[in-house]
Amino acid sequence: MAGRQPAFDFAALVTSIQTADAQLVTQAMRAVNLGLTLRNWVIGFYIEEFELRGADRAAYGDHLLTDLSRALGAHKISNTGRRQLYQYLSFYRAYPEIVRTLPARFRRLLPRIPQLGKVRTVSAPFALAPEKLFGILSYSHFELLVGLDDPLARVFKELGHGG
Repeated sequence: MAGRQPAFDFAALVTSIQTADAQLVTQAMRAVNLGLTLRNWVIGFYIEEFELRGADRAAYGDHLLTDLSRALGAHKISNTGRRQLYQYLSFYRAYPEIVRTLPARFRRLLPRIPQLGKVRTVSAPFALAPEKLFGILSYSHFELLVGLDDPLARVFKELGHGG
């Protein structure tokens, strides 16, 4: 008989659930990674803003990240050690154009929208758009890229050419 559905036996049940689980867990992991990546970028943005415009920035000077780490730790905010805060600041500085990918509900977290002008001058003509990078890179990948001083080397790594 044409159009007859195959039997939905126990093995098909297990396979269906396994397939759905794999796809939806992967989707959830991408969403969590995107959220953490945006969180870290926003933290870097806030630190940059404070360094440029903070009313009491002179009081903190070279101790800003140490003092901030202590204060955030007291509030039980995870992954905010001094070194991590420096990484978030470096991440923001290396990828300011990520602001273009922020959904409206996250843009409201920013006191101002950064003006980008010319961004990453050496790599800008070759770099992937931030929204494409989010689709293929995790935050740990961004951390590795931020550690590269040469913008051209960063672009090659972004594009997957640089082993």
